[in-house]
Amino acid sequence: MTKALLETKGLSAGYGGQPVVHDVDITVEEGEIVALLGANGAGKTTTLLTMAGELPPIGGEVLIDGEPTKAPLYRRARNGLGYITEERSVFMGLSARDNLRCAGVSQAKALELFPELERVMGTRGGLLSGGEQQMLTLSRALGREPRLLLADELSLGLAPIIVDRLLKAVRAAADAGTAVLMVEQYARKALEYADRVYVMAGGHIQMSLAAEQARGRLGDIEAAYLSGAGAPAGNGQTA
Repeated sequence: MTKALLETKGLSAGYGGQPVVHDVDITVEEGEIVALLGANGAGKTTTLLTMAGELPPIGGEVLIDGEPTKAPLYRRARNGLGYITEERSVFMGLSARDNLRCAGVSQAKALELFPELERVMGTRGGLLSGGEQQMLTLSRALGREPRLLLADELSLGLAPIIVDRLLKAVRAAADAGTAVLMVEQYARKALEYADRVYVMAGGHIQMSLAAEQARGRLGDIEAAYLSGAGAPAGNGQTA
């Protein structure tokens, strides 16, 4: 039986004491990929920042291994959290090889994940293509074998073939036991790899579905994106 590694209960979060997400309940279990979907401005990144420990909750709580936590990001990282921000986490002035060293990840492990990085190991991060930067970013995170991975918009600005390479690596990590919560704007691609999905609009969770159900309800999901209101009632939905 799997267990929840990460949960939020009644989470409200925002900036300057003003919440932009409200009463959010999310659960992420061992060995699964959970996608948090929604349009720009829905509150996805704010939710992820709060779950990572970068923002303090305004209300509700974040739980890891069933225990409430207010630990900052660096402490959560020491305990097995990997966090990939919306901006690629690459040291632009360092070579790909030195980027890996800074993360404590071996070149062999990175090349196991992404063999195509071998030819650019001596290249500075700022000279890598967007896809290469993101593969390096993901290899830095997955190479540490995190118990929990939070990833914000892995696919942003990348070609579909690169997105598939990244998400296949994330899927393999989940199959090995890592709990994954990934924020995505593009539902169709995320649903190819996710096990479950939450749809966020207007700072609220509008739908909670198994990925298989969600693939059959793309119209409802897209309507939730656009309207900010709950999708039509149906099996597997939570308003």
